[in-house]
Amino acid sequence: MTKPLRVIFMGTPDFAAHALRAIIESDHDVIAAYSQPPRPKGRGHQVQKSAVHELAESHDIPVYTPKSLKSAEAQEEFAALNADIAIVAAYGLLLPKAVLDAPRFGCLNIHGSLLPRWRGASPIQRAIWAGDEKSGVTIMQMDEGLDTGDMIIKGEIALNNTMTASDLHDELASIGAKLTVETLDQIAINGKPNAEKQSDDLVTYAYLLKKADGQIDWSQAADEIDRQIRALNPWPGVFAHIQGKRFKVLKATVPDEGIKNNANIGEVLDKKGRIQCGSGTVLKIETIQPEGKKPMDFASVINGGYIEIGK
Repeated sequence: MTKPLRVIFMGTPDFAAHALRAIIESDHDVIAAYSQPPRPKGRGHQVQKSAVHELAESHDIPVYTPKSLKSAEAQEEFAALNADIAIVAAYGLLLPKAVLDAPRFGCLNIHGSLLPRWRGASPIQRAIWAGDEKSGVTIMQMDEGLDTGDMIIKGEIALNNTMTASDLHDELASIGAKLTVETLDQIAINGKPNAEKQSDDLVTYAYLLKKADGQIDWSQAADEIDRQIRALNPWPGVFAHIQGKRFKVLKATVPDEGIKNNANIGEVLDKKGRIQCGSGTVLKIETIQPEGKKPMDFASVINGGYIEIGK
């Protein structure tokens, strides 16, 4: 490496903090961090700093928390830092062109998918829900479009039929951190990143998730519902109305044993938690949470009188 890069890091949650930690531990110099302002969280609604904010402060890195980057004042403050490059990961604010252009090498984004598949806000969840065989991270040069910039480097991971959004989040956070440092090293040595354009023919969008996305439709096949459960927990959460009551469904499996005949869609088949689904398939609910109660196994909801078999 010829000369370490002066880096502004822009991110908010744990996913971003992994990358910030890796850059701090590298030869590069994090001169500032940008993060979402502290906000009330949890049952006590205590104001808490983001994961990136806390990590940066613990290493004496100045932290900026503007509510917007649209004002001339905010943009001048950013430019005055005289950064070589900005690294962006799940930051939560749009970057105007003046911000994108301010660092010498522009702004790079750590995106949790294999672009151009799953541009947008929820790539991790959408990959699992759609039944993709693989996912990954793309380090990309940011432009004014939504995840449309040139791709610099990718790292991929195979998906299986047990992986949850939380599992994939942690894997991709680790991959993204490693690739970010590799990219910074490459730019420091070569003076620019090697990048390729995205193919418009392969674009899909990971639209922002809504609470309504979590409602189970028992007419779908069991494997589709299983992917929905693994993709959407903990947020927005997956729920079902069973015999007039609302339940969160936290974990399920698709059993290998034979299919129940002559059962109605949505029928509770037995105490093991098997539910008749569409296309002649069966889903087995492992962990379920009655409204206002703690999570429990399916036998407990039967024993507690929350649900009846055969209805």
